[in-house]
Amino acid sequence: MPPVLTPHSRNIALAVAAALFAQFLDGVIIVTALPQMARDFGVGTLEMSIGVTIYMLAVTICIPAAAWLADRFGARRVFLTSVAAFTVASVLCALAQDLPQFVVARALQGMGGAVLFPVGRIIVLRSAQKSEIVSAIGLTIWPALFAPVLGPALGGFLTEYASWHWNFWINIPLGIINFLLIWRIVPRDGELKQRPFDMVGFLLTATALACLVYGFESMVQGTLPLTSASVLAVVALVAGVLTFLWLRRAAYPLIDLSTFRIPTFAATDAKAGVIIRIGVNAAPFLLPLMFQVAFGLDAFSAGGLVVVYFLGNLVIKAVTTPTLRRFGFRSVLVVNGCLAGLATAACGLLTPETLYPLLVAILFLAGATRSMQFTALATLAFADVDAERRSSATTISSMSQQLSMVFGVAIAAGCLNLFQLWRGGPVLALADFQASFFLVGAVVVLGSLTFLRLRPEAGAEVSGHRRFA
Repeated sequence: MPPVLTPHSRNIALAVAAALFAQFLDGVIIVTALPQMARDFGVGTLEMSIGVTIYMLAVTICIPAAAWLADRFGARRVFLTSVAAFTVASVLCALAQDLPQFVVARALQGMGGAVLFPVGRIIVLRSAQKSEIVSAIGLTIWPALFAPVLGPALGGFLTEYASWHWNFWINIPLGIINFLLIWRIVPRDGELKQRPFDMVGFLLTATALACLVYGFESMVQGTLPLTSASVLAVVALVAGVLTFLWLRRAAYPLIDLSTFRIPTFAATDAKAGVIIRIGVNAAPFLLPLMFQVAFGLDAFSAGGLVVVYFLGNLVIKAVTTPTLRRFGFRSVLVVNGCLAGLATAACGLLTPETLYPLLVAILFLAGATRSMQFTALATLAFADVDAERRSSATTISSMSQQLSMVFGVAIAAGCLNLFQLWRGGPVLALADFQASFFLVGAVVVLGSLTFLRLRPEAGAEVSGHRRFA
């Protein structure tokens, strides 16, 4: 039996997770505050959506530099600087007097927090032995799981009973606490790597990612004319090809593409794992909308049901590691992934007349299987990554997860619009949500079945799977 997570490794993982939670939370917390912010700034509510978009773009653009920053200046030092920058930018967001000021502050906030996730992963992986990776990575996954669920509800509460400014003021005590925890718990960095910064690779990668994210979201949401969105998509494709060619030949590439030659990493962060993440990231977006638009519930009642989904994410954590140890990565990713897809599709069977115990059971199962799949994917990704390529792997993984999150929400919104248009209805109806859940669930099932190609013993050294360890 592999050893349990040591207190030192656990403390480091928890300190990193606490800082990551603030960063993930701010990506979604202002959604419910946009109408009030629009009134204060004297603009339309739809214009305020740029506050969400600019944050997302800033994070996406800056992530590729994470590996170089961690290697050049030290992961601990970069993480502390990022926490401080994120906190200061939060103050600027709260002090903004108009939309242009807010957009600039929001971009700085995204830039400040962009490297928290990849560099936090580097810190955790350096402190954990291979047999501890499942538990350590599991602790850093919960911010990405819970923040999209809790963020809108918390933002609505703060906006309703205080003001929208408190969505950002709350980051001040959180930032101070997180800074002190990292300073106290995370050990100082060892030897640093003196290698040049790949500016060409960074500019190409940033251009490709920014155009891909903004172009795809604009195409689905209709925020830009189809022609403009298509141009962005073409630019993203061209920049992506140039990025690939450059990174293959550069003497000191920004990202080490040889990481993709590791079968377990490629499967989780470039192939099936991306498809699965896109599918399961759509559910937290669809559920609260369905409860309010199609079920007619108020925001508080809808939030209460989403909490059940959140509890499923939380409770399953206790059995994730033993399950991986007993059955191994391949079996869990296939079986649990299919269950996650079926549970997501089952959300499409819910109606206002569904018996409450059955509704709760479906939501709980959907949340639990989603959490286990995320943890298994994140852990297997680093099972065979050596120390030399660990920084590059965390950067690529963070980019993959960021894109999956954006695509998941955008595709969910696109499905709703498509099915409404197909039905010919003037507004969204329950049938549109049901069809979207069925489609998303099918995507998750098909993506999970591709893990049958994995070797049965894949990641056994990390999971402690008894048959192969």
